Amino acid sequence: MHKPRIALVWQILIGLLAGIAIGALLHRFPESRPWLVENLLQPAGDIFIKLMKMIVVPIVFSCMVVGIAGHGDGKSLGRIGVKSLSYFFCITTLAIIVGLVMGNLLKPGAGTELSSLQASAVTLPTSSAGGGHSLGQIIVGIIPDNVINAMAQGSLLSVLFFAVMFGLGVSRLPAERKDPVIALLRGVSEAMFKVTSMIMAYSPIGVFGMIAVTVANFGFSSLLPLAKLIMVSYVSIAFFVLVVLNLVARLCGINLFALMRHIKDELILAFSTASSAAVMPQLMKKLETYGVPPSLVSFVVPVGYSFNLDGASLFLGIGTLFVAQLYGIDLSLGDQALLVVTMVLTSKGAAGVPGFMFVILSATLASAGLPLEGIAFIAGVYRLMEMPTTALNVLGNALAPLVIAKWERREGAADTCGEGACSRWAAKRPQNLPPRST
Repeated sequence: MHKPRIALVWQILIGLLAGIAIGALLHRFPESRPWLVENLLQPAGDIFIKLMKMIVVPIVFSCMVVGIAGHGDGKSLGRIGVKSLSYFFCITTLAIIVGLVMGNLLKPGAGTELSSLQASAVTLPTSSAGGGHSLGQIIVGIIPDNVINAMAQGSLLSVLFFAVMFGLGVSRLPAERKDPVIALLRGVSEAMFKVTSMIMAYSPIGVFGMIAVTVANFGFSSLLPLAKLIMVSYVSIAFFVLVVLNLVARLCGINLFALMRHIKDELILAFSTASSAAVMPQLMKKLETYGVPPSLVSFVVPVGYSFNLDGASLFLGIGTLFVAQLYGIDLSLGDQALLVVTMVLTSKGAAGVPGFMFVILSATLASAGLPLEGIAFIAGVYRLMEMPTTALNVLGNALAPLVIAKWERREGAADTCGEGACSRWAAKRPQNLPPRST
């Protein structure tokens, strides 16, 4: 008899708890910390992140080209693109407003003594430290100078742009030339999903290493002065999920909690690693098995990873008000209304990798005339807030394709998944998917 296999979600949780325990032990006995962190724990986490980032570009490119050349056309793609971007801008604006409202009501920076805080060094990614975030620069930045270079850098929007152009080009070829290209890329896509499954088997070890390093480095004592900021962040994220996203889902006839159960492995993995890119391939596959058309998933999800970062947008509002309150700077309603516009732009084009929030937060603080030094006080404990914001980013990007599918009222959407992948969820179609058109 075969021993029952532990489900992946439980393996990840075990890795998470074990990492916290080992990290706390290393923080208490620091003499052995440098060697273990540098030679065992840090590499274990870095290996997992690099493995997941390695497969993102091939999956996005192959899925997008197959979706356009095999199932779509330019007119429907343009319609879906406009709807997706409209939805992304609306939902991230709501997230920013919720963050500002929560920051005004709960005042995370009020009463915190600067002398009690420990500043941490903040290194901004060199690729974006000097870049702008205006709408024009974002649009120009999407078009790659060199698509190979864009793939090497993992620039998803640039890769997606090229994939769309290439897919439209393939779709216009004669059938005898088009079909082999589609078959090749479909094979690449299926092979990369098999690779994803192999990498996911390593995920508990990666989670263990990353969490252990985090706890070993800062411990728990440094959390106390910023406990209020951490609490406000978690409360705000829970409110956004239970009220805002749940309301959006209900208006579209979608059961948000059924969706969360379906992607629970990805949510826990995103929470543990604080990297949304680490779960993108598996999330796309899960959404297809949930009944969303592959062509829609392969477009909406990658675009959402740059334009629909709900958690990051939410924390922008909270973090900005925290710094203002910390330094006793009063922001009027007019100032905050202007900040909403600024944040909507600065939050777009952000990469779904750990630490990138400091880039867009610094741009927001600079535009509001707030001290950039405030970021250094957040940096030491930001990992604890980055975990739930990343999970919210993933949940928001999982809900988006379902909303767009509802908006499209696509006929027979569940039947396009292929190979019976949707059979498990066929009975739940009325609550999970858009109703069939009449």
